Amino acid sequence: MKKLTLVILTACSMLAFGQKVSDYKYISLPVKFETFKEDFGLADLLTKILRSKNYTVIPSDKLQWPSEAQANPCNVLMADVVNDSGFLRNKVLLQFKDCNSKVISSAKGASNIKDFKEGYQDALKQTFVSVSPANPVNNQTVAQTGVQETAVSAQPSSAVTDNSAVRFSNGKIDLQKVQIDNTQFILVNSGSSSPFATFKTTTKSDVFRVKLQNGESTLGYYENGNIVIEIPQSNGEYIKEVIMKK
Repeated sequence: MKKLTLVILTACSMLAFGQKVSDYKYISLPVKFETFKEDFGLADLLTKILRSKNYTVIPSDKLQWPSEAQANPCNVLMADVVNDSGFLRNKVLLQFKDCNSKVISSAKGASNIKDFKEGYQDALKQTFVSVSPANPVNNQTVAQTGVQETAVSAQPSSAVTDNSAVRFSNGKIDLQKVQIDNTQFILVNSGSSSPFATFKTTTKSDVFRVKLQNGESTLGYYENGNIVIEIPQSNGEYIKEVIMKK
């Protein structure tokens, strides 16, 4: 049986300084994340989620940038993953800096998984809810250029679902489904930086272990295309909350 681990969801703090990450089209990744001894698959993981949110990922070498980015380097954000681990937890800090090296956004993630590769990746996944889909201020469509392929030529490519079109509602708030990987997804309120609920697969198809925003754990499942969560009550009973696909 697959070992169950406790995932610590830290609040993804978005530090706004006028500009937002979603205002940008291009995001550059460094050759390596300097605070880590090795990559641990973090660059590939970050590239996948950025692409799924319609960003164009480009390398740190400006000679490989598309002409639009070369003409105005301040239209490019620099992403970095910082090792922020403590004694007992693997922790990361996802940062985005502008052309003046000013941090415009920062989000933290943490995990109790002891294995470095799995732990760092798990922690990084917790920060993805804070990354909104690209919506450049000039409203231009994200270009699919050869440079984008060069940026990850050394990394395996894989298809990632565009989560921006998968939306649900419980009748009170609108939620967006963010697929983190093949084993977990998050429902997030567009007006909040913290997850409404986090879903992890079980050994049974379409049944999930769910961690609610208040920290309570329960079960959820698909029913007729909708998502159902069993909400714990103070008397030990459960009520059925149906979150309908829009």
